[in-house]
Amino acid sequence: MTVVAAYLYSHGKRVRPVAIDERIHCPEDKSQFVWIGLVDPTPEELGQLKAAYGLHPLAVEDAAKGDQLPKLDVYGDQLFVVARTAALEGARITYGETAIFVGHSHLISVRHGSSRGHSALRAQLEASPLLLAQGVDYILHAILDFVVDGYLPLVETVEEEVLSMEHKTVDQFLSRAEINRIFEIRRELIRFQRVLGPAAEVASKLIRLELPCIDTEARPYFNDVLDHVRRVQAMVDGLREVLTSVFEFSNLLEQQRTGAITRQLASWAAILAVPTAIAGIYGMNFEHMPELASPYGYWVVLGVIAAVCTGLYIRFKRTGWL
Repeated sequence: MTVVAAYLYSHGKRVRPVAIDERIHCPEDKSQFVWIGLVDPTPEELGQLKAAYGLHPLAVEDAAKGDQLPKLDVYGDQLFVVARTAALEGARITYGETAIFVGHSHLISVRHGSSRGHSALRAQLEASPLLLAQGVDYILHAILDFVVDGYLPLVETVEEEVLSMEHKTVDQFLSRAEINRIFEIRRELIRFQRVLGPAAEVASKLIRLELPCIDTEARPYFNDVLDHVRRVQAMVDGLREVLTSVFEFSNLLEQQRTGAITRQLASWAAILAVPTAIAGIYGMNFEHMPELASPYGYWVVLGVIAAVCTGLYIRFKRTGWL
């Protein structure tokens, strides 16, 4: 059954269950309304809701797809709001959708692909009758706030992984798998930003615009949703910068270590070149060569080699090449 809950509320209290094809209209009392929650509804169920509550065909079509970015549309005296849920599953961010139809006497939420149900939220609101009695605009705020609050644990988990990579980079080279993970996280964050931008725009419209079903007294509540979205946006921007710095820092360290190894090899090559050159000269086997007949020539050559090599070693050591 895709209908999770469908109840009539009056003055902050649950009155009775309702059928999705039952028309409830309370034009004179804002505190009386129907709140219906569905998960992956069938076309027939959406058709029943459309007929009972006069939902716009384009909004019903968007709610059935489940692949929309966050948006807010006005259809006569009704609102249609789409919010995107996000969750971290393994190494990837997965997305769901919550479409919300808001009328004077009804609020209908349609969820696709989200593992976080609204049962706990409904129970929390039912425990606060004074807030629930304010009407559907306050429930809309509660649902949007519930969706946006799910973003923060996701970003904090990614943040811990990124900071761990940053700390590890100081001590050792990043492996190929870790470099691939950096680019994977960066791609996931870019996709996430495509959701956060429209989400902030939706919250901003609910604050600034004159919209049906949204009282002036309810607008400050949506400002809290906008603040949460902007906070997550700032964290995502910071994570992208950290990822870039981790990759660049890793490259700089690798270049520095490679340069140090190159200098060491060059220093030892220069030192070893001295005995190699001298031995090469005296190994040419010409009949007439200087010092071949000298009784101390062998020891002089060894002394010269030792002195030059020692001098080069000291010089390279002082310059930091060894």
